[in-house]
Amino acid sequence: MSDQSKKIIAIDAMGGDNAPKAVFGGMNQFLFQNGDDSVFFRIFGDAPRLLNLLKKYQRVARNCEIIHSPNKIKSTDKVADVIRRATDTSMYMAIKDVREGRSAAIVSAGNTGVLMALSKLALKTLDGISRPAITTMLPSGGGDQRVVILDLGANVQCDEENLFDFALMGAVYAECIGGMPRPRVGVLNIGEEDQKGDEVLQRLNKLLSENKAALPYDYIGFVEGSDISSGKVQVVVTDGFTGNIVLKTVEGTARLIKRVLIDTFKKSIVAIAVSFMLVHVFKRLKNKIDPRSYAGAVFLGLNGFSIKTHGNSDALAFANAIKYAADLANADFNAKISRGVGDLADLRSQLKK
Repeated sequence: MSDQSKKIIAIDAMGGDNAPKAVFGGMNQFLFQNGDDSVFFRIFGDAPRLLNLLKKYQRVARNCEIIHSPNKIKSTDKVADVIRRATDTSMYMAIKDVREGRSAAIVSAGNTGVLMALSKLALKTLDGISRPAITTMLPSGGGDQRVVILDLGANVQCDEENLFDFALMGAVYAECIGGMPRPRVGVLNIGEEDQKGDEVLQRLNKLLSENKAALPYDYIGFVEGSDISSGKVQVVVTDGFTGNIVLKTVEGTARLIKRVLIDTFKKSIVAIAVSFMLVHVFKRLKNKIDPRSYAGAVFLGLNGFSIKTHGNSDALAFANAIKYAADLANADFNAKISRGVGDLADLRSQLKK
């Protein structure tokens, strides 16, 4: 059984293309990097198969218990088709573990739509938050700078209240998880001018701009797509349709840079020679743009934490997703969101007039 002094993370061991091997590899890597006393895992899946695999991961074996779930959610499953028969799946049982307070968070590489729907259904939305949003931290600026962006796909269309809530949640996330005190927050638009964008964006921008002193973050107004990677802004607020396109574009650009570099070095002897002298530079570049380094999207605004990593995640990506879960569990995150909701209630109510 678990050590109650540790944070407990529920793991959907059957979700993702490389499950359960990559899942166990990720747990093992996380424990190796953070210490055996960092978290305790409650692992949901096909018990005979998982127990056999566990023999190869003694570090994980010392810090887990396995709970049998006879079924799993497939990547091809549709929300409407599985929502009523998901109760005995590894994904739902892990989410239910969070709802019942046994675990602080769930981590899954499984079906995004189903995970989002089941998480919202089981965990419910925080009081005062209109809709939950998906967020992650992308590379930005120089050094180790990151930018928080939300929503990444949970809400295709958003009104002013939704975006207002996203700004608060993103700011608290940037501060608690990203180490960005009073982060710079911007609303994504097609231009920085106040007259740009639709009525929803203009109303939100006007309210935030006129009440900067009352906000728990530094509102800098409208930002453009080119600002996301510049370091100018630390939290970017947008609807899920736009945010998902941004995320996929960033990931595609990272793969393009990698392919261009490899192709260049293959065709040039001089480039190959120079590359040996710049090995540390390229290693840093790889770490900066590698999608696995931010492979953990969090559903913010729920009564519990649900973390989604890529379906094709390897051990490194899954370990980083676990890190997000552990950090959120240790940050008293939802309590800070609730305080922010109360502090900004009067300001937010102006959007309804």
